[in-house]
Amino acid sequence: MTETVDQEVQAIKEVLKALTPLSDKARASVLDYVVKRLDLPSAQIIQGTGSGSAGAAAALSTVSESGPGAAAPIHIKTFKEQKKPRSANEMAAVVAYYLANLLPPGKRKGTINQRDVETHFKIGEFPLPQQVRVTLPNAKAAGYFDSAGDGEYRLNAVGHNLVAHAMPRGRASDSGRAGGRPRPPKRKAAKKRRRRSE
Repeated sequence: MTETVDQEVQAIKEVLKALTPLSDKARASVLDYVVKRLDLPSAQIIQGTGSGSAGAAAALSTVSESGPGAAAPIHIKTFKEQKKPRSANEMAAVVAYYLANLLPPGKRKGTINQRDVETHFKIGEFPLPQQVRVTLPNAKAAGYFDSAGDGEYRLNAVGHNLVAHAMPRGRASDSGRAGGRPRPPKRKAAKKRRRRSE
């Protein structure tokens, strides 16, 4: 499974690299040609076939969805860099939120599985955990997911709020305290200065 995922991820990266510099019209033209040249059913490209290939198909097809004048969907790597997940649990929540909310409506996916984790961690250039299979159970134990059965997990309200409202972490403490207020001077130092002057 991992070898297949690696090949898919590499293919996606190469296609994205080739299409990114092109205009929307040129991207659509290239993808249309590839679909016809490889004799692929267009419905499969648009919707994906089952949960296993949905993540890879969605990541590839988001490039072709942006028609003239339409805003291009955000890439998972860009979204990861915006949210700055600090653990595999947080990255799993980021991926689940991305699949459920940021893909074009026809490609959204309400649940996430191990294959999605492997694919999108790699595309997003986030380090894969040594034990990928326990990533989602661990994220569930952390309170971010509910089990949806058959190896699928659904982002719950806690996970949704984490990604939507609490990430990146530490936004309020960048200057040392919430609200960005400077810390007051330490009283001990002031007392020592007073003693010396007496």
